[in-house]
Amino acid sequence: MATLKERIDADLKDAMRSKNELTLSVLRMLKSAVKYKEVEPGASALDDAGILTVIAGLIKQRRDSVEQFKSGGRPELAEKEEAEIGVLQNYLPKQLTADELAAEVRASIAETGAKGPKDMGAVMKHLNARIHGKAEGRAISEAVKSELSKLS
Repeated sequence: MATLKERIDADLKDAMRSKNELTLSVLRMLKSAVKYKEVEPGASALDDAGILTVIAGLIKQRRDSVEQFKSGGRPELAEKEEAEIGVLQNYLPKQLTADELAAEVRASIAETGAKGPKDMGAVMKHLNARIHGKAEGRAISEAVKSELSKLS
């Protein structure tokens, strides 16, 4: 099976051939972000998990931009950012449903022995290792906070 980096390169070539401007610009931006991470001092070539982290960061940036553009009365820019999010999400693993996420949160709480909200850090660390890239950080955080508040 091809690595995520190889898949991105192949899709970039396809986007060039088909003249798909949106996909082309998003994949170029993604490759640039990955390269930037790799040339940081002390960094090395990114594996698939590292690339997933970069993709998640880019999606988060785009989501923040969408909110700002909508509140600033620029719906056309918000739509462009949402389209870019759609392209980036193609490279993430299948996202967990709310029920699946809640089940993972409960399992992590049980495995870490968390007793309440003060144990959120331990649960988050354990959970992020298990479901890396399968849910957004904000959704994970809210689910953990919700479940832990039921314990106290």
